[in-house]
Amino acid sequence: MIVNNKTAMMLMFAGVCFLCGSPVTAQPATGQEPAASSKSGQGASDQDIQLLRKDIRSQKKQLIAANLNLTDAEAMKFWPVYDQYQAEYTKIGDAKLALIKEYAQNWGTVTDEQALDYLKRSEEINESVIQLRKKYVPLVNQVLPGKKTATFFQLERRIEMLIDVQVASEIPLVQRQGQ
Repeated sequence: MIVNNKTAMMLMFAGVCFLCGSPVTAQPATGQEPAASSKSGQGASDQDIQLLRKDIRSQKKQLIAANLNLTDAEAMKFWPVYDQYQAEYTKIGDAKLALIKEYAQNWGTVTDEQALDYLKRSEEINESVIQLRKKYVPLVNQVLPGKKTATFFQLERRIEMLIDVQVASEIPLVQRQGQ
């Protein structure tokens, strides 16, 4: 994947802001409670988060365009399918963001039952992403040849993994609350 370091770093930073936007920050070394937007008043506003998410979607599209060598004819057919895919993916991102916000709001008082519920819902969100990809593989393959279809989903997954790693590194482990 051809990505310059500046673009990769911006994408990773934006990814953290995309989902966390400061509602939950990394667990401090002292074991103090992480910042939550609803508790500290220092978190990013919903409007800020939405703007960051829009920027990420734009950067993501630019990365895909730069790395997926499409002919003009392929591009005319692909980008409408991509936009439809991205609209559905954004809805899944909304669910992920809502779960992170809920976790942040309850940080410090999360019960065993809530922890298991968060885990279950997180896995359901992950499964939704997998199902979305499965749904779109044949749709993308209707407008692109097999190698380009596979390349698109490779790029998509790599970008998603970069963002997921950054987000995960900012969310404290549930067991650490109260330490």
